[in-house]
Amino acid sequence: MNIATLEKNFNAIFENTFFSKIFNKNILMKNKYVEFISDKHFLECIESLYDSYVKAKTNISKKKFYKNKIDTFKLTFDAKFNNINEEAIIETEILRQIDKSINNSIGIFHEQILGGVEGFEIGNLSGFDIKANDNTLFADIKNKHNTMNSSAAESLFQKLARYADTYKQAKCYWVQILAKHSFNEKWFGEINGKEYSHSRVYKISGDQFYALLTGKEDAFYKLYKALPLAISDFLKNNGIDKTVSENSALAEIQKESTKTNRTVFDQMSFENYSYYLGFDKL
Repeated sequence: MNIATLEKNFNAIFENTFFSKIFNKNILMKNKYVEFISDKHFLECIESLYDSYVKAKTNISKKKFYKNKIDTFKLTFDAKFNNINEEAIIETEILRQIDKSINNSIGIFHEQILGGVEGFEIGNLSGFDIKANDNTLFADIKNKHNTMNSSAAESLFQKLARYADTYKQAKCYWVQILAKHSFNEKWFGEINGKEYSHSRVYKISGDQFYALLTGKEDAFYKLYKALPLAISDFLKNNGIDKTVSENSALAEIQKESTKTNRTVFDQMSFENYSYYLGFDKL
């Protein structure tokens, strides 16, 4: 029996052994969460987003919260009709105010996740959000499809076209993480009365972009499915309660309402509308 035959027989035996099955299983279980980025990178991205949540909430001082005037009539209806206590209603209103900041942070989260895919990197304020290491791809990532007005869209197209003209092998993408449908297509059309088109400028939905960078068709879905476990692991590993730290605005209002013996809503109404007739009696 020659060496080649011996080697073939050995491989056939090894493939059916218990040790082989364990070996192959360990390869498949290399990552706990998703296969296209490391667990360490995944958890670091979650930590960064968590820090953004904490910062966004603590940055809402009472002064900032009151900036555009609070509709305490609406809050009263919300509390009574939905059977929710005053503190929870205020918390919801604060979260509404910081929603834009959080949406921006979610976009950055996707940039950071994709920056961990082999062969790609994040822009770090370099004019692009994601690029291929070999300069064959540049992308600008928006979390939602409707986050730009016409002027912003025009500016973005011009920027992507410049990258395409500078790097002749590059394809350049406007990425819409949450789009109205799944697509990967040339971006052309009329913006501010001008026709725009370029042979290597595209627009693409989040699922298609994740598939493009990772080579995994369902990568975006797998990220979604892995998030609850990864977030739970992050919170557990860092000894963090599931509730993000209380914001300073609510704490300030509660402190003042305790001093004045007013309800939280009365305190807010007094501080917002004490110059209105009768509100000085609160």
